[in-house]
Amino acid sequence: MKMKRKYITALSTVIGTSLLLAACGGGSTPTNSGSTTTPGAASPAAATKKADGPKLNFRLAETHPADYPTTLGDKKFAELVNQASDGRIKIDVFPASQLGEEKAVIEQVQLGAIEFTRVSTGALGGFNKQYEVFSLPYIFDNDNHQWKFLESEQGTKLLDSLESSRMKGLAYYSSGARHFYSKKPIKSIADLKGLKIRVIQNKVNIDLMNALGANATPMPYGDVFNALQTGIIDAAENNYPSYFSSNHFQQAKNLILDQHQRVPEVLLISKVAWDKLSADDKALIKKAAIESVKTQKAEWDKFEKDSEAKVKAAGVTITDVSDLGPWQDAVKPVIEKYRNDYKETLEAIEKARK
Repeated sequence: MKMKRKYITALSTVIGTSLLLAACGGGSTPTNSGSTTTPGAASPAAATKKADGPKLNFRLAETHPADYPTTLGDKKFAELVNQASDGRIKIDVFPASQLGEEKAVIEQVQLGAIEFTRVSTGALGGFNKQYEVFSLPYIFDNDNHQWKFLESEQGTKLLDSLESSRMKGLAYYSSGARHFYSKKPIKSIADLKGLKIRVIQNKVNIDLMNALGANATPMPYGDVFNALQTGIIDAAENNYPSYFSSNHFQQAKNLILDQHQRVPEVLLISKVAWDKLSADDKALIKKAAIESVKTQKAEWDKFEKDSEAKVKAAGVTITDVSDLGPWQDAVKPVIEKYRNDYKETLEAIEKARK
């Protein structure tokens, strides 16, 4: 009888403890020994891991319109993060400069007031000197050459270097080639002489305009349309999608396809926000950023072709440059001026050409 009572008491204790652990969500994860899992279904442990942690709500600032390729990339990124976290992490995308222009947004991101943004590497040059390298002219032959570099060890190293500027680089986005457009006809380098041309504010861009005989006029992207309309500037430079989506083609109907720069975009997070994340959430966000690149690149290719067709239909005078040699020769002094500053990166870009 005594043995029987002891057995019943012990059994009751085990059952009680098990129920308590179940109620509290405690206990160890069962092993997979002897169990089966439906193909494609998340294991109970994986599902719990995705839902673990606090609910987080973040903002992502974007200067371009809602249908622009970078914005669509942002939205895909936010969607992937939401899915991977089972809705625990929500990122709201604010397009069309709702949260401010690039420079102001970057400053807010550094402070942690805005968690995410997508910005041009041209704008980042004012906050991290190493990013000015992307403003150097004709350092990339084409998009394939550029992406070969961006996906290289040195490209990754540049993303990581943003941590010293209180930001964390997550991924690069496509931005195509940049061209000049003007209220006056542009057929050659000589036609740029004396023109007031809007540029992204950094030292390399100013030196580039000087080398071409133009007058650099730095200003926020959102101010360019009115500046063209009122004559504050004579010209600007950008890629086909920006030229079209910003309606700059309505004010500057002369476009020359000189391809002087290929300035990629960067999707990034505030270092303040990044440092508060768990290791699992960091991995989840980084993975989603990289996966969103495929969508952004595909949307870019489509939008670029569509933009080209629409500006042609609008009556824009387009001049193709069959020989880039004279343009490249004119700006060589700019590259040489900065070669020592960006020696490692320029060598990696040259290596990616092979």
